[in-house]
Amino acid sequence: MEGGLGSTEIEACVEGLYGSEIFYVVKEVLGFILYMHNQIPAVLQDLEDEFDGLKERYKQMDLSHTNQGDQKNRNVSLQRKNNMRKTEMKSTIRRMEKLMNSITLLLSALQEAISETPNFHGVALVLGGSLARPQYVYEMMFSHFRHDDCNRKNNCKSKAAEVLSRKAVRTLISNGAGSSSNSGSTKLFMLIKCPCTLSLPMHFLPKRDFRYNKRVLPMKLQVNCKIVDEAVNDLHGTFSSANSIADDIIWYQCRHTVKGLTCKSQDPECC
Repeated sequence: MEGGLGSTEIEACVEGLYGSEIFYVVKEVLGFILYMHNQIPAVLQDLEDEFDGLKERYKQMDLSHTNQGDQKNRNVSLQRKNNMRKTEMKSTIRRMEKLMNSITLLLSALQEAISETPNFHGVALVLGGSLARPQYVYEMMFSHFRHDDCNRKNNCKSKAAEVLSRKAVRTLISNGAGSSSNSGSTKLFMLIKCPCTLSLPMHFLPKRDFRYNKRVLPMKLQVNCKIVDEAVNDLHGTFSSANSIADDIIWYQCRHTVKGLTCKSQDPECC
């Protein structure tokens, strides 16, 4: 990508990040960006928990309603009240379901891409009506990448990943992320940067020589790992360096996008 601000460097306390750790960090940053730009009403983890809780409560309410169906002396007023609560809850679930499904699809595609490539370089998160005319652009690049099965380890949060995600969010805040934002819903697009050998046509489209509106200045984070003897590590196949020029590195656009909810404030009730 062309133009923009210089990268802000943040240090990881390890020699290289595993794919599952990179996935965790990107997910946390993505959730932060959506929340800070008023596209979701709560931080992503809380939103996921709330959505799961709503579905479970609706299921229990529906089960309770069924079990009471044969009772002859049911309270008609209570039944009417319960039906109204069920209707409201179902409406809330429907409003949230499309958003949550789109986030899941996008994150699943990222997870698969990280698992499929031995040399993952970074990700760009773009907010706006279209990819060609974005309003906000956030880039994260990683200096060293340890390949692992991201799908199997996605539930394992390492201490390094947790610390790094907090550093990334604090750095974005200190650089003004989310300080200006519209109140209406918009789209989040994701691009990843990796070798041109990536083959995931169901999820990604190659965007060689990709450009966006030069008036938009991306906020860039460069994640650096501990300096190590790369020759020794390459010999043992421990990690690959993002500084390597052996591969043809290009951008890929994820086919999945996230359209935020229309939330005028960061209030859970706006859902």
